[in-house]
Amino acid sequence: MADADYIIVGGGINALVAAAMLGKKGNRVLVLEREAAAGGCLRTEAITAPGFIHDVMATTFVLFTTSPAYAAIGADLARHGLEFCNTRNPTAVVLPDGRHLVLSTDRAGNIAAFTAANPADGEAFQQEMDRFGADAGFVFGLLGGRLWSLDMLKTVAREAWKRGLRGLAAFFGEALIPARPYLETRYRSDLVQGLFAPWVLHCGLNPESTYSGEMVKVIGFALEAAGAPIVRGGAINAVRAFEGLIAEQGGTVRTDAEVISVTVDGANTARGVRLADGGTLTAAKGVICSVAPSQLYGKLLAGQPVPEAVTEGVARYRYGKGDMQIHYALREKPKWKGAGLDDVALIHLTPGLDGVSRAANEAERGLLPAVPTICVGQPTALDPGRAPEGQAILWLQLPEAPRRIKGDAAGEIATESDGRWTDAIRERFADRVEAILRRHIENFDSAVIARKSYSPADLEALNVNLVGGDPYGGYCGIDQFFIWRPLGTTINHATHVRSLYHIGAATHPGPGLGGGSGYLLGKALD
Repeated sequence: MADADYIIVGGGINALVAAAMLGKKGNRVLVLEREAAAGGCLRTEAITAPGFIHDVMATTFVLFTTSPAYAAIGADLARHGLEFCNTRNPTAVVLPDGRHLVLSTDRAGNIAAFTAANPADGEAFQQEMDRFGADAGFVFGLLGGRLWSLDMLKTVAREAWKRGLRGLAAFFGEALIPARPYLETRYRSDLVQGLFAPWVLHCGLNPESTYSGEMVKVIGFALEAAGAPIVRGGAINAVRAFEGLIAEQGGTVRTDAEVISVTVDGANTARGVRLADGGTLTAAKGVICSVAPSQLYGKLLAGQPVPEAVTEGVARYRYGKGDMQIHYALREKPKWKGAGLDDVALIHLTPGLDGVSRAANEAERGLLPAVPTICVGQPTALDPGRAPEGQAILWLQLPEAPRRIKGDAAGEIATESDGRWTDAIRERFADRVEAILRRHIENFDSAVIARKSYSPADLEALNVNLVGGDPYGGYCGIDQFFIWRPLGTTINHATHVRSLYHIGAATHPGPGLGGGSGYLLGKALD
């Protein structure tokens, strides 16, 4: 008898969603995680001071709570303790001169705020969100559906019938517009442009990337509709809920279980896995790998015959910018100089659209950005229990960090000739970020108890799938997305080995906590 119907390699969000979906169908599922705890980028620890609970990497679950995966298993996860905290003010931008703009979950309030920024921008926002709302079903179907399928063909055909072929072509043409021209032609205020511009970075894109304008609309629509929820008590509680559900279904999540290879028989069919401890496990129906392409093809299938087209595709696969995380424990709540920022979930500190472009370009050229785009999360504004009473934490993400450092755009930080991140470089760069925070938070110096920073190299050390610290599973430009993700030969989540499937951020529908690839494969398999 096989050890499981399906063996899943990796324990991130997509692996857990796939396991839960397959378990609902009566399958025995075995999830194997190489680290001491499952969750992948869902990692919660007291990393600064006792009593302060931090999500080390991912923290915001808007893509999950609005996903088909959550619709399918959300009630089951709630039975196992999953609970979200939210705020009516999901995001804001603060410019260097202190001007700021908040996006709330109230449409009328947003229109008024945008109109105050520029008399034309409130009406423009209303028009853009109404237009997107009318297209939302089709857009989310494309972004989250199974691309190579009869259902997708029917979806596109229905849209072509409704719009006409020329109208459908016009829709796709507009969807390819980069964020810069989209924002500059829709909104006049630098505040409104600056509010939305940083969000393309969280999609693994830049303001000049093809289709980043469409992602501005997707993110804006989702944040206004659903806020920016986090898990009560930390993201680890989402992992625990999944573990409880999988166990209830008869499955197992096994940690400290490093898979070193997938076993493939003479008929080119995956039969199981081999572990680092020398053990082997068998799967009756298939093996699912939630890993980076370099892990799947460079390690798990090493020594196996691979088609030339696949070998070339893997060799050419590109990873995106690195990410950096900084966490603070505060003895009191931050006092923002701008009014109305105290309960905002995620605040971007940036010079605006041009500043985002500049910093992203510097990072892509291997430079430490002179003025990085800083995403400041305030988890204790949503979930006060993550810190001792009256105290607070800050969660910072810097989505523009070079994987390999070639220099410092500001000419202030000495870098290594081999391009590696060192502890000294990480802390000097964190000091640069801290200087910006100090300008906007009145009590910053008196409030800080401790700081903990993670460079791209540190993040890769925590999760081997974050190659070079890239949290998005690879560059997300149009040529490496949709039907071309991860490879031009990819059809849905199948590989060239029968009964071996590939999911995770490197596969369609890409990165984020939506669990999209795990859901799509879990729904498709018996």
